[in-house]
Amino acid sequence: TQQHEKGHTTKDWLVLTLSHKSKKSRNTRRELSTWLNMARFTATSLIMMLTTLAASVRTSAFSPSRPGGSINNTRLNLLNKLFGSSSATNGLPIVAEESVMDQKAHGTSEKPVQKELRWKCDFDTADRICNFNRHYAEFAGYWQTTEFLQHIKDNYKGEPLDFYDSVTGKLLFKAPVGRSMEDFLKESASHGWPSFRDEEVVWDYVRCLRDGECISTTGTHLGHNLPDGKGNRYCINLVSVAGQAEDEE
Repeated sequence: TQQHEKGHTTKDWLVLTLSHKSKKSRNTRRELSTWLNMARFTATSLIMMLTTLAASVRTSAFSPSRPGGSINNTRLNLLNKLFGSSSATNGLPIVAEESVMDQKAHGTSEKPVQKELRWKCDFDTADRICNFNRHYAEFAGYWQTTEFLQHIKDNYKGEPLDFYDSVTGKLLFKAPVGRSMEDFLKESASHGWPSFRDEEVVWDYVRCLRDGECISTTGTHLGHNLPDGKGNRYCINLVSVAGQAEDEE
């Protein structure tokens, strides 16, 4: 062979061949590694861009005075699908600007809570939580120490129970919807606070901020959205939704 003519033995030829293949393999691995690193960088950049866009859209998609949708609503639904939100098909919760909770005449509201709250809820506790608070809550299980459960036992006839803003008397929640009263009470008891789902929220007067705080459109602190495997779950202080209907004050 040509190798033998140049003075190489068969053994030398085999060594050279294997060495060449090994070098080629190393080059291939380096090229593959470089390609994978570039792919990771591109994917990371894309995720960061989408995350930034999602935060921007969630802030601006809805104004506090517009419960309906828009082109931004469509974008929000798309982003929810991309990020796996359980509420991707309905764009909930409706997001408000932080300015809704700006200081007003009485804390974050224009006035104190109603004097005569339902279910014998405590006025001072309600006023503090509704109007001078952004993060804290009535103690877990407080709602079970009021007359709420007795009221249900004496008056529940199968129709959803109405929950009104303790400050304004606006209707904020109706429950249970799409489940039994037993299921509603069981879930609320397991979490420590009345727990509502998307379909039980009256979105004309309820919003959420980007950090999950649940509020009324007039600045009443209600609780927080704490999603679980079933979707959005609005964990709400009973003292925040124990108002009398506004025409009954």
